[in-house]
Amino acid sequence: MKEFFISECFQHENKVITSSFVVASKQVKAKKNGEPYLALTLADRTGQVEAKMWDNVEEFIDIFEQEDFLKIKGLINKYKNRFQLTIHKLRRMEEAEIDFTDYLPKTSKDVGELWRTLTEFVATFQNPHLKALVELFMADAEIAERYRNAPAAKTLHHAYIGGLLDHVVSLFRSCDLICRNYPQINRDLLLTGAFLHDIGKTQELTYNRAFSYTTRGQLLGHMIIELEMLQAKLSKLPDFPPDLKALLEHLIISHHGQYEFGSPKLPMFPEALMLHYLDDLDSKMEAMRAHFEREAELEGPWTSYNASLGRPLLDSRKFLQGKKTQAAKADAPGSGTPTATAAAPERTTSAAPVDLFSEQKA
Repeated sequence: MKEFFISECFQHENKVITSSFVVASKQVKAKKNGEPYLALTLADRTGQVEAKMWDNVEEFIDIFEQEDFLKIKGLINKYKNRFQLTIHKLRRMEEAEIDFTDYLPKTSKDVGELWRTLTEFVATFQNPHLKALVELFMADAEIAERYRNAPAAKTLHHAYIGGLLDHVVSLFRSCDLICRNYPQINRDLLLTGAFLHDIGKTQELTYNRAFSYTTRGQLLGHMIIELEMLQAKLSKLPDFPPDLKALLEHLIISHHGQYEFGSPKLPMFPEALMLHYLDDLDSKMEAMRAHFEREAELEGPWTSYNASLGRPLLDSRKFLQGKKTQAAKADAPGSGTPTATAAAPERTTSAAPVDLFSEQKA
């Protein structure tokens, strides 16, 4: 049983913890004096934390690799307002010690229900060619299994098991709603683009031990993979209109919206433009939600700096609730006279971790 989760850092600030993690990234860097140190990103199902090992590094550099599982003893502290772990000791874990459910975050939603929602949307398609295409993808057992389990990204948004499906269902709902306000939009074309726009993530990303890129994904990227997957399915639909194929290909390669974001083409027709903006909106809203969740224990409404969005964030619900609380206190009887401040709820912390390294070298 895992002793400590990354989401609990706030409870253990300036304390030594002992727990297990998966290595999301590993780098060997040089200190100013030329000696090496380890710079790791450690992960579990609740998030990630940066970790550094400064001393006796040569002893540990070669005993583990990225995506290995480590038992670590170290100090939780803050650097530039972000939690980090200073590693004192570590050892590589054996497979028999690992409960994989502790390390990969997973959607809290019912994946079966999400898949049924997707199926119900596709059943409403009026265009027989687009309906047949999406149903062909969904009937492919291997693709369907990966679609239900893949994350939508490695770190930026919906970075959890089931994240791709969660993202696409959310996108379907947004597309369906906004089409009602823009009757010139081809709903079936837009929804098909939403279904296909990230389907290459099922092959671009690996998510068995940690979220990382496959070699093919690193070399090609999900858009190239998607064009190949589309071509493979269209080969089974010989009557599919070539013009419709060209529109789908453009939806895929333009959905990032801007050249600097890796888009080979800018969106050039209404459905492509709408897909880009709704995709971007959904990913950013999820990035905000996840950031608020990670920092829910902070007292104030402002979060730390969010690297993907390039700014700190204001939790508007917490901010407005604070205003209501202040107003209620001001209106309370006797509020004009100073009163003793109510004691804050006492935070409980878990018992001091057992030093698993006392009898063995880490």
